[in-house]
Amino acid sequence: MAPPRYLVGESEDGQRLDSALAGLVGESRSQVRRWIDGDRVRWNGRAAAASQLVAEGDWIDASPPDPIPARARPEAIPLRILYEDAAIVVIDKSADMVVHPAPGHASGTLVNALLHHCGELAAVGGVLRPGIVHRLDRGTSGVIVVAKHDDAHRALAEQFHAHTIERVYQALVRGLPSAESGSVDAAIARHPRDRKRMTVVREGGRPARTRWSVARRFGRSARSLLEVRPETGRTHQIRVHLASVGLPIAGDPVYGRGGRDRAEPGLDRPALHARVLGLVHPESGERMRFEAELPADFAARIAALERREG
Repeated sequence: MAPPRYLVGESEDGQRLDSALAGLVGESRSQVRRWIDGDRVRWNGRAAAASQLVAEGDWIDASPPDPIPARARPEAIPLRILYEDAAIVVIDKSADMVVHPAPGHASGTLVNALLHHCGELAAVGGVLRPGIVHRLDRGTSGVIVVAKHDDAHRALAEQFHAHTIERVYQALVRGLPSAESGSVDAAIARHPRDRKRMTVVREGGRPARTRWSVARRFGRSARSLLEVRPETGRTHQIRVHLASVGLPIAGDPVYGRGGRDRAEPGLDRPALHARVLGLVHPESGERMRFEAELPADFAARIAALERREG
């Protein structure tokens, strides 16, 4: 019997082999290192060291000595479904939902809900992330596509890798840009002191580019509503890039300004919404475009800012 195979996605791109595999199988990094040291792991068909850097699209075969525990279980959780057929399901994710099981979030995730709704999902993503091609942070609302079978997963993953997926976000930021549009072209890597955070780096890291334009200015409140188009898909990319140019996302407790400025009236999460997702259907080849309206908390904050402008 062939060992379980895992596909390296955008979120693992540039990570060490042991870190990437640990996340894919839901095991500790030290446990995964023991598998690697015991010659139980193959990277693209060959042996590799734990420190080997992996890239999106790589394959990892793992033969642990015991069955991998903690598979995601179906849970009856309501979903806002924008589109569904035999190959894909497109969801308008709420801001309080984690995409897949992870430490501290063993249940109540989008994956748990989809396993109950669909019955089966693509196995390529691994036992904890079946069907997941891309992710949204827990606090980010909006459109996300999930693959129902492996061929659909591979076809969608190729589009994300080629950067042909259309992605448009809305972000409420602190500050008033001097220009009407701009871009941030800066590599991103793990923060050297806080491994849960990402940061812009001059050397090393993964290339990343984000374009933005101003949709609305709220001068009295020193806020701006931006339309943001990420051209790559690095972890926390939009939040890191905008903060690096002095436009932190309102309500962001990680990359926003410190102290009391982190809070945003009416919001208990970063004001970031994945409004549009455009893709080529993995079976029909049809170009499709899905859109999710601003959720109530985000829309209410914009309305309050508009009233203040008078």
